[in-house]
Amino acid sequence: MATVKFTFEDPNISPVTVENVEEGYSILEVAEDNGVHLNHNCGGVCACSTCHVYIEAGDDFLEEISDKEEDFIDRAINPRLESRLGCQCVILDDDAVIEVQIPDQSRIIGHEH
Repeated sequence: MATVKFTFEDPNISPVTVENVEEGYSILEVAEDNGVHLNHNCGGVCACSTCHVYIEAGDDFLEEISDKEEDFIDRAINPRLESRLGCQCVILDDDAVIEVQIPDQSRIIGHEH
């Protein structure tokens, strides 16, 4: 089973490690299922940029970025080379270890889930 390690730009939020994640789940689903706050205004269908995250390690274990995802990342706050949308980061390997940094959610306008 895969492991996803969440860290946060907000220094007041402690890191969270989620183990025993099954292949086929997205980073957004892992966050939602484990009480990790990550906005997602469009409901996780790659129609906005609110679930923007930084993949710090383990990007080899995720589905490749699509042109549509790249277009929405360009609209995110502070995009970087390691930027992805959590809803599109589907885990491809049960042995994956993925490190995700969640940007400061207080800067995102929209519905909080």
